[in-house]
Amino acid sequence: MDRTYNLIDVSSVNVLGVRVHALNIPGILDEIDRFLRAGHKGYITVTGVHGIMESRKSTLVKQSHNGSFLTVPDGMPLVWLGKLKGYKNTDRCYGPDLLLAVLDHSKDKGYKHFFYGGSTGVADTLKVRMEEQFSGVQIVGTYTPPFRSLNQDEENEFIKRISELQPDIVWVGLSTPRQEMFMHEYITRLDTKLMIGVGAAFDFHSGRIKQAPYWIQRSGFEWLYRIFQDPGRL
Repeated sequence: MDRTYNLIDVSSVNVLGVRVHALNIPGILDEIDRFLRAGHKGYITVTGVHGIMESRKSTLVKQSHNGSFLTVPDGMPLVWLGKLKGYKNTDRCYGPDLLLAVLDHSKDKGYKHFFYGGSTGVADTLKVRMEEQFSGVQIVGTYTPPFRSLNQDEENEFIKRISELQPDIVWVGLSTPRQEMFMHEYITRLDTKLMIGVGAAFDFHSGRIKQAPYWIQRSGFEWLYRIFQDPGRL
């Protein structure tokens, strides 16, 4: 992966060894545009406290976060920490909101998207819904992986599909830390420019799982709401 890309005026906070960029969603959109125009390859991790704690337990997970083009705060505790450090423009870069913002932003940019993840049928449903919501958006394909590492045949099939379709952005809808490690492993092997891990965004926007009300999202207790919604996943 080309590591020469330089972020402009993007500060970061060290959270227990994980570099978290002090950004908001408009700032991410600007950086994505610059990154894609420059022709680089990389990935974005969208992390909360769970991702930080997984990084404390696993060197590979920490490397996956710190090897990203951007690691942005998905959870309110990380937002509060950024603001405490003096980064007043830091805000929650919630995966489901980021997905919608990038798709909307990309309509006039011509970016091509690919959805990887979710249970059977979820990525396909998401594709239909997003095409209805964002007229003109280019979603060129989907892939529903098994709930395990890809075997050799599956991996070859996936790499071939990406090579044929050449999406600008591959969206990864797996759980943390699977999606971070997956992007870290595959970004150099796929014919794409950018991967973004957005966790449960596939489930929310496909209608499989109901999103928490906005006030719960901002309270820092969305994890509790999601445990009741989907205990098997969490």
